[in-house]
Amino acid sequence: MLDHLVIGEAGPSTTIGTMIVVSGAFLILMLLIKKFAWEAITDMLKKREDKIANDLDSAEQSRIAAAKLQEERQQKLLSSKSEAAEILKHAKENGDQNRQKILSETNDEVSRLREKARLDISQEHEEALASVKDEVATLSLQIAEKILNKELTPDAHDSLINSYIEGLGKSNEAR
Repeated sequence: MLDHLVIGEAGPSTTIGTMIVVSGAFLILMLLIKKFAWEAITDMLKKREDKIANDLDSAEQSRIAAAKLQEERQQKLLSSKSEAAEILKHAKENGDQNRQKILSETNDEVSRLREKARLDISQEHEEALASVKDEVATLSLQIAEKILNKELTPDAHDSLINSYIEGLGKSNEAR
């Protein structure tokens, strides 16, 4: 029925012949590739393999260097933090020492001023007593002269003053 569509019929010898021709062509092609192109192809593949290996090695070295750099930065950061803590500690210690020094100097100054004031008061007290003694002596001399209507000698004057002052001191103590 479809016989009219077939142009020609091939026999069994044609298929084996074709296989032999194709196999021979394939072998010749392989020999030609081996002779002319195989070394170039293997060189190209070797270069590519070397480049990939170098890239991998370079990437590994870069990774190691980055990790080392990260570790160094971490160490520097920790070192900086400890240095900052040490600086703060020293500053606090210096501040405490300065505060203690200022307090000590202030206390010394207050003590010195108190002692000076006490001495000034004591001196003023002594001067007031001496002034009062002189006034009392003058007044007592005037009173005694009026009472006795005569002038006293310096020795009699001193004994009169001393007895009067002792009497004043005893009357002040009794109060």
